[in-house]
Parts: sequence; C-alpha cells; structure tokens
Amino acid sequence: MIEVRFIQDGRVGVHGTDELAGLLARDDGLVWVDVPSCDAEAARVLADAFGFHPLALRDAAVRNRVPKIHPYADHVFVVLHAPHLGSRGHVHYVELDQFIGPRYLVTVHGPANPAVPPDIPLRQTRDVLRRIEAGRFAPATAYELSYAIVSAITRLQETLVEGITADVWRLEQRVTAGHLGNPEQFLEELFQARHGLLAVRTMAALGGEIYGRLAGLTRVVPPEAAGSLADVIDQFARVRSVADGEREYLQGVIEYYQARTETKMTIAAERLAVIAAVTLPITALSSVYGMNLIVNDRTQGLHVVAVLVIMAVMSGTLLTWAKRQGWW
Repeated sequence: MIEVRFIQDGRVGVHGTDELAGLLARDDGLVWVDVPSCDAEAARVLADAFGFHPLALRDAAVRNRVPKIHPYADHVFVVLHAPHLGSRGHVHYVELDQFIGPRYLVTVHGPANPAVPPDIPLRQTRDVLRRIEAGRFAPATAYELSYAIVSAITRLQETLVEGITADVWRLEQRVTAGHLGNPEQFLEELFQARHGLLAVRTMAALGGEIYGRLAGLTRVVPPEAAGSLADVIDQFARVRSVADGEREYLQGVIEYYQARTETKMTIAAERLAVIAAVTLPITALSSVYGMNLIVNDRTQGLHVVAVLVIMAVMSGTLLTWAKRQGWW
C-alpha cells in the first residue's frame, strides 16, 4: 500500500494517493511517498503524479544487482542496497530506490529475496518516520530526508561489520588455542565471515561511488545539499575502510590456520616416513626368514631371539639417527 505523507514544520500528515497532485503544488512542506512494493498499480500512480521515466519505474519494480543513479531534468533516481544477515551467514542485498526531487522524496522498497522478512526492507524509513513523529527530526528538503535514510543504511552496514568482527575474534582465539573442533565447520565459519565483510564492503564502496557522482550533478542538486552529500560519501568511505581492515585481519587468521594445518601435515608425513624407515629392517628380515623360521621342526629359540635382537638394534639405530637429524 502506497503511503503518502506531507511533512510541514516537523509535523507529519497522512494523505491518500488522490491528493498527490494538490500536495505537489504546495510549497510550504515536503511530500514523502513510501512504496513498500512497486507493483503495476504503484507504477501507474507514480507515473501519473510525478511523470517518472518508464525505465526508472521499471528499475524500481525489479531487483537491481548493483547500485545506480539516473539524473533527470528536475530529479534523480538512486538505487542503493542495505545488508541483512540471513541464515548460515548469508548477507542479503535489500534494495532501496529513491526519486529525489525539489520538494518530494519517493522511496521504493524491494523486491526482496523471499527469505528476507517483509519488515526488513522498511526498517530505515520506519526509523526515520518515528524520529520525525517524535519531534527529533524535522526535514525541510528532500535531500535532508534522504540523508537521514541513507545514514541509517550506513549505520546498519557498520553494525554488521562490528558483529562480524566479533565472530572473527572468536575464530582467531580458536585458531591460536588449537580448539578448532570440526575442521569443515570451522572453515565454513571462516568463509562466512569473509563473505559478510566482502558483501558490506561492496555495498559501501558502490554506494560511495554513486553519491560521489550525485554530488557532482550541480544542475540538479541544490547547493545546500552539498554538505549532507559529502557526509554520506564520508560515511560510505568509513564503512568500506573498516570492512577492508577487518577483511585483512581475517585473512591473517585464515593464513595462520592454513600454515598451522600445513605444518601439522608436514610433521605427520615426516613421522610416517621415519616409522616406515624404522620398520624397514624388520620387514626385510621377516621377508627373508618368513614363517619357515618358526614353524618347522628345526626352529631354535636362540635363533629367533637373535633375529629379534638384530631387528630391534637396527630399528633403534635408525630411530636414533632420525632424532639426530631432527626428523623426530
């Protein structure tokens, strides 16, 4: 259901879609249209009321894999993504589209992956709306309102990086303490953390690129919005930098784990080789004497003892030599 609000002096009025034409004609407030899902009816309403380009409306109705920006004569269309941590460490890309005009902001959510709860795409706009209704925020322009929503997205990205960092620290403690548990499960946790950091880093990097271009559209963007746009760019840059730093830290944990595993495998291979060398004389003598030494009538106990002593001496000599070489 399309939600139409008119914000005036920090007060929020709720209206119907049939009032959009009259609201857009006013110059004493800000129109905010929030669209939970851009279906055919919503696209028709937006086209009739705002005259948005059909290609922009098509982009608002489908999932976009990467952020984008399309400038028009009197407004811009922006696509961003917010993260949502799903099951098994998968990070979902939750899309938020914005039409930012001179006295209006249209926010369009989704479509989202069916695995994402339906309230997740609406959380940033709902949070900003509660701030306005509580009197803690009174946007006067569309760019001020958009700034608050996008800042909520960057805070969410930063919070997710912080949560993943806590997981990375626990993984590092398990590596250094040698309490890895199931190796396959441990590797899965390592790469889940890496996936999360890469996903958030990508969102922040591309979001910063989009807003960097938006800041340069001086023919559409009013001068008073320059400060908020610069701050958004800085927020995206900070998230990207933090995610990069934690990703490098995690890579160090992964490399330490790999080196430790390879060292253990090398030591195990060396010990197996020593064992094979030590038991080689026994195998050789056994193959020569075979069962004939102990199963026929001429078998002598002293002979058997002598052979066993020779085996033990040869194996002991080889084992001593291996220890002197540092192989054991």
